[in-house]
Parts: sequence; structure tokens; C-alpha cells
Amino acid sequence: MALPDISETLSALDAKLSSIEAVANLDAKRAEIADLGEQVAAPDLWDDTENAQRVTSRLSSLQNEVERIEGLRSRLDDVELMLEMAAEEDDADAAAEAGREVTSLGKEIEALEIRTLLSGDYDEREAMITIRAEAGGVDASDFAQMLLRMYTRWAERHGYKFQLYDVSYAEEAGIKSATFQVNAPFAFGTLSVEAGTHRLVRISPFDNQGRRQTSFAGVEVLPVTEETDHIDIPESDIRVDVFRSSGPGGQSVNTTDSAVRLTHLPTGVVVSCQNEKSQLQNKVAAMKVLQSRLLERARQEKEAEMKELKGDGGNSWGSQMRSYVLHPYQMVKDLRTNHEVGNTDGVFDGDIDGFIDAGIRWRRSSAEES
Repeated sequence: MALPDISETLSALDAKLSSIEAVANLDAKRAEIADLGEQVAAPDLWDDTENAQRVTSRLSSLQNEVERIEGLRSRLDDVELMLEMAAEEDDADAAAEAGREVTSLGKEIEALEIRTLLSGDYDEREAMITIRAEAGGVDASDFAQMLLRMYTRWAERHGYKFQLYDVSYAEEAGIKSATFQVNAPFAFGTLSVEAGTHRLVRISPFDNQGRRQTSFAGVEVLPVTEETDHIDIPESDIRVDVFRSSGPGGQSVNTTDSAVRLTHLPTGVVVSCQNEKSQLQNKVAAMKVLQSRLLERARQEKEAEMKELKGDGGNSWGSQMRSYVLHPYQMVKDLRTNHEVGNTDGVFDGDIDGFIDAGIRWRRSSAEES
């Protein structure tokens, strides 16, 4: 990249970061950090555990956000000086180094810009994800397992931890369903655009006549509950069933009936967990999933009320949202944003950031238009 091109790119990044700084309102965040710092220093902070958790969590989140933006601003200033020195001394090596730094900054500022679009009530939360095989028989079960691998590989690529709570294996191949949690800041806001029905078109490996098969799998993304959510679930509202955990092909995983299924009687919501070692651990994990489902149910009801008040008929962006075609050509296309790629292997190996970023931008523009 020539010096004039680097300089032009740097100017564009400077303008983009300035816009992010304005939206982030760093002065207000610094003032809030100072106030929260005083609260954290108070000797009686942990007398109220709920409030203490809220205060410390908010303080950490704000500090990380401000430090990230300030760090990018400092690096932009440094690379600007580097460019000036490279131009004055006609130093090709310094110019090349500046070009590499500008490219790196471009990716990080782009990611930060996406993050500023996540401003929903629960966007900062970790995410609880459930994948279910839908229409398509054994191909749908296989597809559901492909999606499970896709999302866990995505998490691994970013260094995010995830915890698998429940997997229900299909008889011939694949899975009927799986529930797992992604432990990362803004995981819910980021992955919520993945919710909906995913469609796979391919030559079925399970069809001895080699026919093309279309199958479907559903993805549900929920915010993980926190101590401050007050999701009270009376014991009388829950039916608890225990059963034996099973693995692929119906093989027994545990020798005791340690898997737990919870049914929330007032709503009919059913969750299960079988991946922990004991019945008690499975019940605790299942309760966490149930709380997330009820929290999301409350959020959707509130959102529906607001749409009704605004007279919004509701342009649902759920249902069928992405198509994965492996035959007669190879392409993955988002049906909402029209973002598409031809590297299907890369997508199934977790390279889905382009789809996620496009989905977040699309959701924001749709919200502004409505």
C-alpha cells in the first residue's frame, strides 16, 4: 500500500473512530466510572450482594469499553506519526509497518463500530442457544449437528468459552436438539441475529439414490439471566422428571437416571439437561435455561406491546433467514441482508462474522425505519 493510500485510509478510520467516540459519549462514561468507583470503595458495598454485583459488573464493563476506545485512539495517533516520519525519511520499511498497523486498526475499529450498534436491554449478556432439527428427517438432524459445530467453532475462533447443557441425539445420525451457553460479553446481542430457521440444500448422504434433499434446523438465542432479573419460579409451578442420559446411537452415558427435564406448568415451557455429572447439577443447569426462556418470553411480550402501541404490524425477521446450498453450486446466503459467500466449508467451520455483522447492521437499519 502506497503512502498516499495509507494516509487516506487512516483519515477514514480517524473519522469513523470519532463518530464512535461521539456515540459512546466517553465523558459521561468517565463520570459514571468515577461514581461507581466511589460506590465500590464503600465498606458496606457487599451488605447488599445484588447491588454489589450490579455495581462491580457495570464498572468493569464501562472501564473495558473506555480503555478499548482510548487504546485505538492512541494507536491511530502513533501510526499517524509513523507515517509522517516514513514520508520525511523516505523509509519503505516504516511505511510498510504503518500499512500493516492501519490494516489491523481497520479490522478492530470495524468490530467496535458493530459493538456500538448493540444497545438492546440484554445485548451485553451472555447467550443461551438452542438448536433443533426441523423438517427433513435424518438430514435435518445431521444439519442441526453441523450448526452446533459451526457455532462452537465460531466461539473457539474468538477465544470464547462455551458450556454444553443438553444434547438429544437422533437415532440414525446427528442430533434432535442441543442447548449451550456462550460465555462472552455481548454474546446475546451478537448472536441474536442468528435466531430463526436455517435451510440446507445438498445431495443427501443418507439417500442411496443420491437425490437432492432440503432440510431445516431452528436456532433460538436467549439472554442469560442475572441475579438482578428477579425471575421467580415457585416450586409448585415446575414438574421435575428424571431420565437416563443417552449418547449417540442410544448408548448410555451415565449409569444412573441423572438427566433432568423441567416443565414450567403455567407456560408449558420444557427444558432438559443431561450433560452434568449429577442429578442436582443437571437440575441447576436446567433451571438456568428455564429462567432464560422465561426472561426472553417476557422481553418478547413487552416488545409486542410496544409494537401494538406504535401500530407496527411486525416485520418479523425470524423464520427462514439463511440458506446453505451445497448442490448444484456452493453458496451460503442470508435472506435478510443478502450477504453471501461461496466458501461453505469455511462457514461450517465457524467463519460467520460477516453474516453476524451484516445482520446487526440490518437489524439497526430496520429498527430505524420502523
